[in-house]
Amino acid sequence: MNKPNVHLASHDLLGVRFAINVFIASAILWYLLRHVADTNPIWSIASMVASSEPQVKEASRMFKSRLTNVTIGCVVGLLLLVTGGSSEWKLPLALSVAVLVSSYLIHVQTMWRQAPITAALVVSAGLMHESKVTGIESGLHKVAEVIVGCLIGLGVSWLMSRVWPLKEGHSTV
Repeated sequence: MNKPNVHLASHDLLGVRFAINVFIASAILWYLLRHVADTNPIWSIASMVASSEPQVKEASRMFKSRLTNVTIGCVVGLLLLVTGGSSEWKLPLALSVAVLVSSYLIHVQTMWRQAPITAALVVSAGLMHESKVTGIESGLHKVAEVIVGCLIGLGVSWLMSRVWPLKEGHSTV
């Protein structure tokens, strides 16, 4: 008689655990941002999924890396947005500078793609509006949504680790 594959069963439960984390966190974000803040929660939900992890230690590492790179992208985007006129060349320049800062100055490779994504959010918001101030407000609003999504993802991961602890040595999804 064949033994059941224990690794496969553990992996399947890990996927279920991740699915529950994402379900709970996306429900919280949807309600919070649609009904309380009256804004589109898509950036928060995308950020929550990208920084969620069944393992709290890994979720914490992803959160820190994402937060660092969001900050890099936001600062680069804001600096380029407020300097000079309104040029469409600011967008590719901001993305490139954010990549270089993240890669060579800060050295946070995990979630390093978040830096240019955030710079794009900030600069494109500025380019789409008539005023730099409105663009800055819109860009910072989107960055705040990203941070809220990351915080909710980390919080749900932590809560689920208390409700449904994983055994040591479980690999992540």
